[in-house]
Amino acid sequence: MFTGIVEATGTVRTVAPLEGGRSLVITAPPEQVRELGVGSSIAVDGVCLTVVQLEPDAFHVEAIGTTLSRTTIGSFEAGRQVNLERPLALGGTLGGHLVQGHVDAIGRVRAVAHHGEHVLLDVAMPPDVAEVTVLHGSIAVDGVSLTVNALPAPDVFQVALIPHTWEVTNLSRLRAGDPVNLEGDMIGRFVVHYLKRAAPSGVS
Repeated sequence: MFTGIVEATGTVRTVAPLEGGRSLVITAPPEQVRELGVGSSIAVDGVCLTVVQLEPDAFHVEAIGTTLSRTTIGSFEAGRQVNLERPLALGGTLGGHLVQGHVDAIGRVRAVAHHGEHVLLDVAMPPDVAEVTVLHGSIAVDGVSLTVNALPAPDVFQVALIPHTWEVTNLSRLRAGDPVNLEGDMIGRFVVHYLKRAAPSGVS
């Protein structure tokens, strides 16, 4: 479980094909790497991956075909900057919202607009994310916990990025047309799923 509060950014050093997947080596600040172990989970641009090997300033992860088909990891190349977050410790501070690191879908940036010190980001989302996205609710974009600022269209949400978020995450690289990993609100997802299952029983 994660919170969507990015701890650091890393850089993809190498990408190599695996049978049915890809292997990635990601450099990261040594203080972040020291807290990891082989078998540890880490969120990379919002995708929960397992550390399979460690170096003093890097870690190795593997992504299987299912992950590649549902996330942006399939397009990662050497040199890409990525958001990193270690799992939430039991009893730790929940600074963002509950994030599983299980990406629901890939969204597409519609617009990036600077308004004073803030940046407004409009993102197109598929129906399964839209049905759990509400005004002032939470959504994770490339692993960053954000609040829905507006819903300009049924398939578009807008978030407002404060200068700190713009500076410490990789969201500042985004341009119109770029793909992003989306994870809808976990609680909303379970509520919608339950109501769909309960509907035949007459629950309204």
